[in-house]
Amino acid sequence: MRYSALKVFKEAMTGHKGWEPVWREPEPKAEYDVIVIGGGGHGLATAYYLAKEFGITNVAVLEKGWIGGGNVGRNTTIIRSNYLLPGNTPFYELSMKLWENLEQDFNYNAMVSQRGVMNLYHSDAQRDAYVRRGNAMIMAGVDAELLNREQLQKECPFLDFDNARFPIMGALAQRRGGSVRHDAVAWGYARGADSRGVDIIQNCEVNGFVMDKGVCKGVTTNRGTIKAKKIAVCVAGSSGKVMSYAGMRLPIESHVLQAFVSEGLKPVIPGVLTFGAGHFYVSQSDKGGLVFGGDIDGYNTYAQRGNLPVVEDVCEGGMALMPMIGRARLLRMWGGVMDMSMDGSPFIDKTGIDGLYFNGGWCYGGFKATPASGFCYAHLIAKDQPHEFAQELRLDRFMRGHLIDEKGVGAQPNLH
Repeated sequence: MRYSALKVFKEAMTGHKGWEPVWREPEPKAEYDVIVIGGGGHGLATAYYLAKEFGITNVAVLEKGWIGGGNVGRNTTIIRSNYLLPGNTPFYELSMKLWENLEQDFNYNAMVSQRGVMNLYHSDAQRDAYVRRGNAMIMAGVDAELLNREQLQKECPFLDFDNARFPIMGALAQRRGGSVRHDAVAWGYARGADSRGVDIIQNCEVNGFVMDKGVCKGVTTNRGTIKAKKIAVCVAGSSGKVMSYAGMRLPIESHVLQAFVSEGLKPVIPGVLTFGAGHFYVSQSDKGGLVFGGDIDGYNTYAQRGNLPVVEDVCEGGMALMPMIGRARLLRMWGGVMDMSMDGSPFIDKTGIDGLYFNGGWCYGGFKATPASGFCYAHLIAKDQPHEFAQELRLDRFMRGHLIDEKGVGAQPNLH
């Protein structure tokens, strides 16, 4: 079933009786060519590109809960490719290009909105660092624009430019950045994969691996044993737990990251803004709510809930950036479990166990990477060779000393 304006009009005239389920609810088969563990954005994108780009359709996506119930439905929806280092920039720019054609690709409205991302700077040193990053982006073929105070003031007059502690001096802008409807991404990829023959199996929790002479031959689940030639793990904050079933210890810690939505307001924020003197980022949804977040909670956890000190810290950042936010009522908040790597960059790699592959360590940046992560992971699974833009995202890079240290201090300086 393809969606179109004509289809919507026809259904409206006939009582909406012709709509079909977006994806099937199949029973798991005894064996597949590939099993993808994790039905989040990355897992669904992997299955979609395995089927679409590489013709591998005998695939099962196993999700312990429901589609859209994990991090893919618990984030602040930001997309961008404003990275500095060559290990990251081509990868995230590939993701941005895939975002730009995503809705046409899988015929589903993911509400991709390229309203721009602005990283504010508050000192001469920070401006110089942004000049370096912007030049690196331009040299890599990524759009970048440095705005001075007067240029930024015309676009965002509501900011507290003369804050006594954090005066705003300008911003590094990426106009192609923006936001996407998070759960629509999950639904779109699920629908696209299902239409190509992939089995999406919800409420199917993996609790072990089937090993035979050091080779991974399948998984054990609460719905029985399922065999496969290749097993691809893609479970975000649960990475350490799932990979421990195979006897592997990862260079990853799991932390909760909280996000917040205010009551609906009239349009006020033109795109995505990030606070350069603290960790605070904000955009405005199509419903009018301010969507914002900040730092991870400081303790290790697998729980999708946060604590009050971080709520206070995030709100302090928002108030310092734009005091008017203090007048808005908080509508809801939630937590997602982040798999934090020790250099702030992810992994897409084969493991030391034949037949077992791993995708994780996305820290704060998992959502924006969804299309490229799925594409590169599918390439690795299908060809047993890393994609050219993911060659640096290896599990052994700490042993080799080849870190991709985007800030020079890891994604979270006080935790690494």
